[in-house]
Amino acid sequence: MRRLAAGLALAFMFAAGPALAVKPDEQLADPAQEARALALGKELRCVVCQNQSIDDSDATLARDLRLILRERIAAGDTDEQAMDFIVARYGSFVQLRPPLRADTLALWFGPLVVLILGGIGAALYIRSRRPAAATGLTAEEEAEVAEVLNSDRAR
Repeated sequence: MRRLAAGLALAFMFAAGPALAVKPDEQLADPAQEARALALGKELRCVVCQNQSIDDSDATLARDLRLILRERIAAGDTDEQAMDFIVARYGSFVQLRPPLRADTLALWFGPLVVLILGGIGAALYIRSRRPAAATGLTAEEEAEVAEVLNSDRAR
């Protein structure tokens, strides 16, 4: 019986899809427009959460972005016009997949540059911590060692 209950609980957990933060009062009356809004919402980043789309985020700013997006779609904007309107207001960072342009190079290659610089810094640090290569003894040091060894043998 316990196995059955555990199996059902596990099945329900996997059957439940991701919960969208889109509230019923935000949805458009036209199903086609709402489908467009949902598709575009998956392309826009919540600038508060940063790793969630605006449709997955409960942040107030994400709600504002959802409402702006739906207003633009209801006003008759194409998908591109609606996206351009939001990007013009919030910058390319609001796009989950920003286009590769001169102003988004830091978004695309910044993490790689930081990783390379970190690796170079770590290599230089490790190299500086390595003990110096052993050098031979000077004639004076050899004489001192020989004197100590001879004094130990005499005892």
